[in-house]
Amino acid sequence: MALYLVEKLVDGLLVLDVRGQITLGEETGALRDKVKALVDAGHTRVIMDLAEVNYIDSAGLATLVQLFTSARKQGGDVKLLHLTKRVRDLLQITRLSTVFEIFDTLEAAKQSFGPPPSS
Repeated sequence: MALYLVEKLVDGLLVLDVRGQITLGEETGALRDKVKALVDAGHTRVIMDLAEVNYIDSAGLATLVQLFTSARKQGGDVKLLHLTKRVRDLLQITRLSTVFEIFDTLEAAKQSFGPPPSS
């Protein structure tokens, strides 16, 4: 199954809608390349909406951690939004739920970033 990525700016934050499966191969490569390009372009405050992600394998988890680390190194953050039960359970089993901030609403995710940084 292909991975679809749709980016949009909401109140100065980058919201990345991710749809499909995050698995070893083209999917993880596409996600890694897209987020790296966005972070390199200065979009370091990222909310990943995973409502339409139905499966993540170990390579997909590694990619999420890598993206989180890259954003943090640039002074930003990656937060997760709208996890399915399956993905939420996976993050709890792997204890990655203690690494990522997870939100059920876009408003809560936006507020967690606080005010935008001054230019």
